[in-house]
Amino acid sequence: MDTQDFSKAQGHWILAKMGKKVLRPGGKELTQKLILALNISTQDNIAEFAPGLGFTANLALAKQPRSYVGIDADEEAIGLLKTKIKGKHIQFVFGNAAHAPLENNSKDKVYGEAMLTMQADHRKSEIIKEAHRVLKKGGLYGIHELGLTGVDENLKNEIQKDLAQTIKVNARPLTQDEWKALLEKEGFTVKNIFSNEMLLLEPQRVVADEGFLRSLKISFNILVNSKARKRILEMRKIFRKHQQHMNAVAIIAEKN
Repeated sequence: MDTQDFSKAQGHWILAKMGKKVLRPGGKELTQKLILALNISTQDNIAEFAPGLGFTANLALAKQPRSYVGIDADEEAIGLLKTKIKGKHIQFVFGNAAHAPLENNSKDKVYGEAMLTMQADHRKSEIIKEAHRVLKKGGLYGIHELGLTGVDENLKNEIQKDLAQTIKVNARPLTQDEWKALLEKEGFTVKNIFSNEMLLLEPQRVVADEGFLRSLKISFNILVNSKARKRILEMRKIFRKHQQHMNAVAIIAEKN
């Protein structure tokens, strides 16, 4: 989670450093739809891949599942989560979602947001296979990722290149049909698909996600930090450039 050098830091951690809590492409609205559709109960053992700052973990834990484990490859993020979110049946574990330290058929619900997008296509498949492995038969897997719409291969490549250069992560978003096909290929049946506009850095989305007062604080932090401001404006420029061809997709799939 190195955000000391703003010219090299990953975009989402710069935003977090400025005080932004909601870092999902479809905003709080799509995350809430995802959690609602997972239908988490007090009998469920659940796992989250890449909990990040813990925003969605708090939403899931409000459903009082039997147990929760969050697995993240960022050791500093795990340390922060352990201090922020505590409970008898709550665990945060340093690890890789492609090789989760979880038993076969041990979870009722698994979900992850804005993390498959950041993986190469073969790596996406590895993580989806891992979700399938740890889920019980009939268990649900939820994803919330960056989507593409109305693109050919050339435009897809251009968007991926622009995103990689701007946010310093090798982002590889897919179309809704490609996300669906990827899940079905690894043994899932898609139950629900939701989508939203990708307006992560637009004022109306920031206020909707963060509230008015926190939005003011974020704006102030960006205003007084010229290096962070430069990066964030670059990101917003690219998001706006490709806005009509990018969206956010949330999918609930059931293990066959």
